[in-house]
Parts: sequence; C-alpha cells; structure tokens
Amino acid sequence: MKELLKQKISESISSVLPITLIVLILSFTNLAPMPAGMLILFLLGSVMLIVGMGFFSLGTDLSMMPMGTEVGRSISASKKMIIIVFLCFLIGFAVTVAEPDLQVLAKQFTAVPDLTIILTVAAGVGLFLIIAALREFWGIRLQSTLIVLYAIVFLISFFVKPEFLPVAFDSGGVTTGPITVPFIIALGIGIAANQKNAAEDNNFGLVAICSVGPIITMLLMGIVLHSTEVTPPDFAIPEITDSQQVGKAFAAGFPTYIKEVAFGLSPILLFFIVFQFITRTFHKKGLIKVISGTIYTYIGLVLFLTGVNIGFMPVGNYIGKMLAGLEFNWILIPLGMLMGYFIVVAEPAVHVLNKQVEEITNGAVPAKAMLLSLSVGVAFSVGISMLRVLTGISIYWFIIPGYILALVLSFFVPKVFTAIAFDSGGVASGPMTATFLLPFAMGVCEKVQGNILTDAFGIVAMVAMTPLITIQALGFLYNRKVKTATDIKPNEIEFITDEIIDYTIDEEAGA
Repeated sequence: MKELLKQKISESISSVLPITLIVLILSFTNLAPMPAGMLILFLLGSVMLIVGMGFFSLGTDLSMMPMGTEVGRSISASKKMIIIVFLCFLIGFAVTVAEPDLQVLAKQFTAVPDLTIILTVAAGVGLFLIIAALREFWGIRLQSTLIVLYAIVFLISFFVKPEFLPVAFDSGGVTTGPITVPFIIALGIGIAANQKNAAEDNNFGLVAICSVGPIITMLLMGIVLHSTEVTPPDFAIPEITDSQQVGKAFAAGFPTYIKEVAFGLSPILLFFIVFQFITRTFHKKGLIKVISGTIYTYIGLVLFLTGVNIGFMPVGNYIGKMLAGLEFNWILIPLGMLMGYFIVVAEPAVHVLNKQVEEITNGAVPAKAMLLSLSVGVAFSVGISMLRVLTGISIYWFIIPGYILALVLSFFVPKVFTAIAFDSGGVASGPMTATFLLPFAMGVCEKVQGNILTDAFGIVAMVAMTPLITIQALGFLYNRKVKTATDIKPNEIEFITDEIIDYTIDEEAGA
C-alpha cells in the first residue's frame, strides 16, 4: 500500500508542478510580484494539493470505484422501475449536495442564497441521473438524447436574464467534481455490465447527461427570479504578509474542510452501509478495502480542498488583478492558455476518467492521448475566456456555436468518443477551475471594470465545453487511422470505429 501511495503522490507531483512553476515565474518578475506571505501561502497550498491528490487517487481506486460499480450492477438487476428511479434520484441528489466545487460556486455567486443554489443543482443532477440510467436500460442513443437536451437548454436560455446565464452554464461543470465523478462513472459501468447487447458507449454518458440537469434547473430558477436584482460578488483578498498569518489562514480553514468533506462523504457512506446490509455484496476482505479507501479519500479531499481554497483562490485573484493592470494586458490571453493547458492535469477527476477510458477500451484510447486532448481544449477555453473578460463579448457567441459544433461532430466520430467527450467536459471543470481560474477571471474583470456576473462567470462553462470538441476530434483522427493501420489489435477495433472492418493480420509481415 505504501508503494502504491508513493506512486500516486509521484504522479500528482508531475500534475501540480507545471502550474506551480508558472505562478512562481510570474511572481519573480515584474508581471505579478507577490508579497512573501502570499507566496508562502501558495507554496504550502501546492504541497497540500500534491499530497491530497495522491491520497484521493488511491482512495477512489479502493473505495469509490468498486462501490459505485456494485451499486450500478444491483440497480441494473432490479426489475422494479420505481426502485430504480428512487435510487438514481437519491444517489444523484446526495453526491451533488456533497460536491465541494458546487459550494465554492454558490459562495461566489452572492445573488442567490447558497442553499437555494445547492438544492436546485442537486435536484437537477438527481432528475437527470434518472434520465441517464433509463437511457441505458431502454437503449436510447446518447447522441439523440444530448441533441434534445441541449435544444431545451438553449430554448430556455432565451428567457433568462443575462446575469444568470453564465452561472447556470457554470453549474453544469462544477457538479461533476472529485466526489461525484468517480461514483457516477463507476455506477454507469455497473449498469452497463448487466445490459445484454449494450453498446460500448453505455459505459460512459452518465456524467454528460447529469451535467445538463443543473443547467436546466438553474435556468428555470433564473426565470422564477427574473425580477430579482442581481449584484456582483465582492471578492476580498486576505492580507498575508508573514508566515504567522499563513499558519493562521490554514488553521482557520482546516476545520471548515474537515466538516465539509465529512458532510460530503457521509451520505455516500450511509448509502453504502444500507446497501451492504441488504445485499451483502462485499465480503470481509473487500469491505476492509472499501473502508480503508474511504479513509484515504477523506484525507485526500481535506488536504486538497484546504490547499486550493486557502492557498490557490486568493493567489488566483491577486495575479488576475496584477496582470490586468499591465499596459499590455492582452498577455492574459496567451498566459491564460498556458495556465489552462497545465491546470487541467491537476484536476483529480480527470485522472479517474482517463484511467477508466484506457481500461474499458483495452488501451485503444490511451490516457496520455485523452490528457493531451483535454489540455488543448482547456487551453483554448481559458484563452477565449480572457478575451471575453477583456472585451465584454457575450458568452452566447461562444457557447451556442461550440455546442452546435460538438453535436455536429457526433455524427462523424465513433459513438464511444462522443460519450467520452461529453463526460470529459464536466470532468475537466473541477475544483482547480472553480478555485483558481474563476477567481483569476474575477480579478481581471474587477481591474478592467467589467461586469463580473456576465464576463468573469462562464469560465467554468467554457472549460466544460471545449473538450467536447477536442476529444471528438481525437476520435475522428482515430477513426481514420484505424482504416490504414496494421498494428491495431483486433479486440481494440470495436472501441475506435463504428464500422465493421475486414481486419486480417499479414502473417508474413508479422514474421
């Protein structure tokens, strides 16, 4: 176990180091010099981020994935539709209320009480997890489902105040974070495992559909609150000048996240206890593994969230203000792209999805190829978001064409790539986006005197959208390559093309 933990921490170092170096370079130059206390705050947060990701990654492998898979198998085996509907709503609602990313977004959008936002979004995920599960049971194509759902999204959006639009789209991204993703992905795998003649894309798609639910429920809330005056949030950067204040900041933050993560994991753990008591699925050895994995997950999330919220959030806002104050503040666009490229690597849920994709496709879609496509997509999204903040261009000019392009691409790529792409969109927009990039955009917007509600909010939505295009572009390239490749394994072909290919191995060439 120790060796495995060392391996996970080593992987997290390679994930967090690039964005840490970028911030350090900015702080050591005239671009964004930081007070010594804030720099120590950031570095300590980086260390906690690394250790937290290591523990979290190990914990999800041991607990969340097996737990979700077995729950999915049991739901799939049930013959009573009322039980399936009730369990899906309960699971979706519970894991979303627990999601720390959602709580971060709710605190920053001060126009509506936090609890109202959390319950509205949780109801959206619960309802749409039902839709996602029923789609698998009834064999409805994911592509058709997504076209209908996004048509509804954009139809409703025309009746909502501009101030509500960006945060509504952001809510779809933040709900799929480090607690929700591992459980829901495993749930989908478990459900698909018991389905006869299930398509390969049935292993994915639950996260994609669950990401749409919060957008619709938040847009509906925006219509109900149409007459409500929406005021921009006031983000205050704490004054950190020495190491003592750094210690006080983390000491004040730790109890908060110890409680939040306990609150977040407790519904899942309680559900698992009831599930285990009824089904007796896990034997003693498996049960010990799940319990130890849950403890690792808890430790990892506490460290990770404390690091990003205390160490990264104020630094992100501070750097945004400093860069926006430069005469050549256009540099925010390439710098934003650079940060976006590396910051997605530090998202815990990204590694969960990439690993599952590689395993389920028998290596046909390597984790490295997934990560590169995600990084490129997020780089473009952050660059576009910086352009929006500097110019005040409406998010509509990017979101509508972006989703139309993503849906059009779904007709030209293998179905499994469409499912993976729409799942990855929600996964890419995790806690690093909510706690670093969003405050960064808010800092820029405040400095250039823009509208924070319409210009800064929406960066999470942009991060969630661009991977839909880049991952499907990867699928398009794979689909073309497989027709001429001679080194593709026969058991991999089904995962990277929808066509039936007459694949034969040239024995003489192989010899």
